[in-house]
Amino acid sequence: MKIEVSGITEGQPIPEKFAFGVFNADDHMSFGPNRNPEVAWDEVPEGTRSFAIVMFDPDVPSVADDVNQEGKVVSRDLPRVDFFHWLLVDIPADVRRIPEGEDSNGVMPKGKPAGAGAIGLRGVNNYTQFLAGNPDMAGIYAGYDGPCPPWNDELLHHYHIELYALDVASLGLSGEFDGVAVREAMKGHILASARVTGTYTLNPDLR
Repeated sequence: MKIEVSGITEGQPIPEKFAFGVFNADDHMSFGPNRNPEVAWDEVPEGTRSFAIVMFDPDVPSVADDVNQEGKVVSRDLPRVDFFHWLLVDIPADVRRIPEGEDSNGVMPKGKPAGAGAIGLRGVNNYTQFLAGNPDMAGIYAGYDGPCPPWNDELLHHYHIELYALDVASLGLSGEFDGVAVREAMKGHILASARVTGTYTLNPDLR
């Protein structure tokens, strides 16, 4: 199976139009256009009954104490964890393209609802937890929300956009399901997968 993510070249920086946060010399970060990229695919295996898209960043600090703090840095040696940015499941088997901006077009304070979207079923991304303590932003963030790594992180972040062809029409997920639930539900049902990886940073020393 082949995947193409328009505007994102393997191993290269992700364009700012796909980002939740963009570099700002005065305040470190401003909200970005936050548009989901177009994802297209072909050479689908026989027996495919649905697709799933999972986008995640494996480079997120496991401890957030120093994140975005003036006069501090997030050490490159700190253990890292996965942060899910996009969960879209139960995409019908006849679909071959998610248009740019279809699942996100701008930062939505307090998020977007989980459940049925324009195409497929939206899961909850990790901005839900990350912004929970911000009264202006706290809410349920479902579907796509793009890169916004700590501006003081010494590590360049990588963003994996993965497509899965599945042998079931539905993963049977509902409500506010997360990335862990998606990975668990896909076990034993994956016929093929494909991935594109881009990078992103808000640290001016890494730009």
